[in-house]
Amino acid sequence: MTAADIIKDLKAKKFKPVYLLHGEEPYYIDQIIDYMEEHVLNEMEKGFNQTVLYGKDTDMATIMNAAKRYPMMSDYQLIVVKEAQDLKWSKETEGSSKQAEFVQSYFDNPLASTILVLGYKYANFDKRKKLFKSISKSGLVFQSDPVRDYKLAQWIDELVKEKGYKIAPQASALMAEYLGADLSKIANEIEKLLLNITRETTIDTDLVQRNIGISKEYNVFELQKALAARDVLKCNQIVNYFADNPKANPMVMIMANLNSYFTKILKYHYLPNKNDAAKELGVNPYFVKDYEMAARTYHLNKTFDIISLLREYDLKSKGVDSTGNTTEGELLKELLFRMIH
Repeated sequence: MTAADIIKDLKAKKFKPVYLLHGEEPYYIDQIIDYMEEHVLNEMEKGFNQTVLYGKDTDMATIMNAAKRYPMMSDYQLIVVKEAQDLKWSKETEGSSKQAEFVQSYFDNPLASTILVLGYKYANFDKRKKLFKSISKSGLVFQSDPVRDYKLAQWIDELVKEKGYKIAPQASALMAEYLGADLSKIANEIEKLLLNITRETTIDTDLVQRNIGISKEYNVFELQKALAARDVLKCNQIVNYFADNPKANPMVMIMANLNSYFTKILKYHYLPNKNDAAKELGVNPYFVKDYEMAARTYHLNKTFDIISLLREYDLKSKGVDSTGNTTEGELLKELLFRMIH
C-alpha cells in the first residue's frame, strides 16, 4: 500500500490495530502520522484517548501497558510512538525474558480498540524479527523508500498536480537538481511557492529561481552548463560571483555538486547504451543533453584529470597543502582555470 492508500483507508475509518511505518524516507511516515493525529479521533476523544510517545523517552513496557488500556467514551484509542527507531528493541523484544514474551504476545493478538502506530524512521526495520512477522499478520507494515534521483522531477510534477497546480518540466527538473532528495524540504519549498501564484499560473524556471533563492544567472547549475560548453567568460562571471558571495555559495556545496557532475560525465563515457543515460546516471531525462555535451567537451582522460583536481582542491579548501592566506574564492578561480585549460 502507498501512503495515499493508507490515508484513504483512514478516511473511511478502516483502522488496523498496529501500524509499523518504517523506512529511510521520513516524508511519508510523517505524512501518515500527521493525518492520524489530526483526524482519527475527534477533539472530544483526543483528551482521554490520544497518546504521543517518543522512542528515546519511553520503553516497550510503557507502550504495552498503554496499548492494553481500553478507550474512554470512544471506540478507539490512538497511541503514536514517534522516533521508534530509538527504542531499545533488542533488549526488550527478543529472547526468552518475560518482557519479550509480553511484548510478542501483544503483537500476536493486539487489542482491537487500540490503534498503535510505530514511526520507525531513517532505516528499515529488521524483517527477520518475530515482531515484524507478527505485525505483518495482525496489523499493517508500510515501508517508505527514498525516491531515486532520476524520479525526483516526476515526483515533484505529481505533487504539484495533486495540489491542483501546473509546473513546467524544466522547472521540476531544476528543483530536483537544486534541492536534492529531501522530500520534506521539496514539499515545504513547493508550499511556499504556491502561496505566491494562482492555479492558472504554470510554475516555470523563473518562478522557481525567484522563490527558492536560486540566482537566475549565477548558480552551480549554470556553472555546470558553462563548463559543458567551455564558455570561459560565463564560467569566470559565475565564479567571481561565488567569490563575492561566499556565505550564499559555500565552497563545500560547490565542490560536492561539481564532483557529482563530473563523476556522472565519467560514467556517461562508459555507458554501453547511451539511450539508458537518464536511468544509469540517476538524472532527469531533461538534463541528459547537458551530459552529452559535457562528454564531447571533456574526453575521458580529461574527465579523470578534473575529478583528481576536484579532490585536490577539496583538500586545499580544508587546509591541506594550501597556504593559510588563500581564500575559498581564490581557490575556486584557480581550480576553474585548471579545469578548463
